[in-house]
Amino acid sequence: MFLHVSGARHLRDFQVELTFNNGRQGVVDLRGSLDGDVFEPLRDVEVFSQFRVDPELETIVWPNGADLGPEFLYFQAFKNEPDLQEQLRSWGYIA
Repeated sequence: MFLHVSGARHLRDFQVELTFNNGRQGVVDLRGSLDGDVFEPLRDVEVFSQFRVDPELETIVWPNGADLGPEFLYFQAFKNEPDLQEQLRSWGYIA
């Protein structure tokens, strides 16, 4: 099964509550993930909060074209869950 973001809601600051197509829900704080030219405008919370779930890409996107992959978002949401360490390692997020 391919992983997709099926729902997203801005909580506060750079925190997003995400729902994935496997039924898991989690919260990510993306403050430290906004590096590079395309993400620079998103460092403004007003701009950051304008994301939406794109039905074609099946992840969150912003009006300026920035997006983050669902696997990265899943990792950010669940990186401390012991039962997911093997899966996250196979994706290359954990050494």
